[in-house]
Amino acid sequence: MNLKKQIVGSLFATLMLVSCGSTITNNKSDKGFDVDAQLTYCVKQSSDALKLIPNDGTIPRNIAPDSKQWKFVDYKDWTSGFWPGELWYLYESTGDQKWETAADKFTNYLAPLSVTPALDHDLGFQVFTSYGNGYRLTKNPEYKKVILKTADTLATLFNPKVGTILSWPREVPNMEWPQHNTIMDNMINLELLFWASKNGGSKKLYDMAVSHATVTMNNHFRPDYTSYHAVVYDKETGKKIKAVTHQGYSDSSMWARGQSWAIYGYTMVYRETKDPKFLDFAHKVTRVYLDRLPKDLIPYWDFDDPTIPKAPRDASAAAVVASALLELSTYTQDAVLAKEYFDKAEAMLKELSEHYQSRDKNTALLLHSTGHKPAGSEIDYSIIYADYYYVEALLRYKKMKAGNAPLLTYSFD
Repeated sequence: MNLKKQIVGSLFATLMLVSCGSTITNNKSDKGFDVDAQLTYCVKQSSDALKLIPNDGTIPRNIAPDSKQWKFVDYKDWTSGFWPGELWYLYESTGDQKWETAADKFTNYLAPLSVTPALDHDLGFQVFTSYGNGYRLTKNPEYKKVILKTADTLATLFNPKVGTILSWPREVPNMEWPQHNTIMDNMINLELLFWASKNGGSKKLYDMAVSHATVTMNNHFRPDYTSYHAVVYDKETGKKIKAVTHQGYSDSSMWARGQSWAIYGYTMVYRETKDPKFLDFAHKVTRVYLDRLPKDLIPYWDFDDPTIPKAPRDASAAAVVASALLELSTYTQDAVLAKEYFDKAEAMLKELSEHYQSRDKNTALLLHSTGHKPAGSEIDYSIIYADYYYVEALLRYKKMKAGNAPLLTYSFD
């Protein structure tokens, strides 16, 4: 362990002793949550899934209710990075060469994304989950080349007149193409730009990411800090034209996964910038989400769907938020609030593990996610990004229970 990691680990351990007291003690909490058992389950399920994937360059995306068959997609699909990313996490968890070999295979399917024009903003979802985790764990220089090239490709969608990245560079319903659209999901892709700017890429990438986060913070949220899914800007003046939904119940509703992207995104932006305004905002967008959750802490697909409690749930949003809360708790100076975040994340993981695991129903990890309900797509499905963030949250939780920081420190050139 190098000196930098020792310092980070020491600071984190001190913070956790102050903020969470005796809750961080071992891998099995007083509430009976056995994280090692859940990771063993993930290994078993993913091993079974691996046997079902054809050797033709395709990648698993989802499984329909009451089915055991994966739908496979190619590297262009926005979800293509989550399966190799999940495999990298299993390699990190087990140290088993089997997972490194499999992760490398599926990661390399995505190589064309770094050398073709940007199809949309999802390059961070695709490449940082796959190549990013791969480079973090192996330091393979070929992975780094792909990451840096992809960051430059994503940067071509940045409009300096607006100050954000264009999410969909094509006609999408209600986005008034060719005006400039930005969706909340895009917050997650900023991590690719931050990383590249600190690891050999242009420093301008950092400025683009900060600008995007700031403009989104100023235009994408209602007074109560619930988020709009999409904002359309005048591409020439940068003026906000309208704020609408694309995948939520209505333009005025809180779409669960959209709010989860905001919680995760602003937590990450604070990590990368250390600007207190982003930490304050992360707390605000988190508060409204937590306060409106049902008792079991797994959100309905949209908090304002009038058919609740008969509305479908979204396990993917719960997994994203659980992972984000664990990290956010380490930046929280208020000991009571830090403990609340950690405890809520633990309770979310426990609920997902006890009542949402796929087990013998299919070879995914989780059931009951909702993709695009207004379009009738992926309703109550097993979806690969739910699985990815579930494993990520389990690994973060395990590290914190051992008294370590939830994230490995990236090495900078």
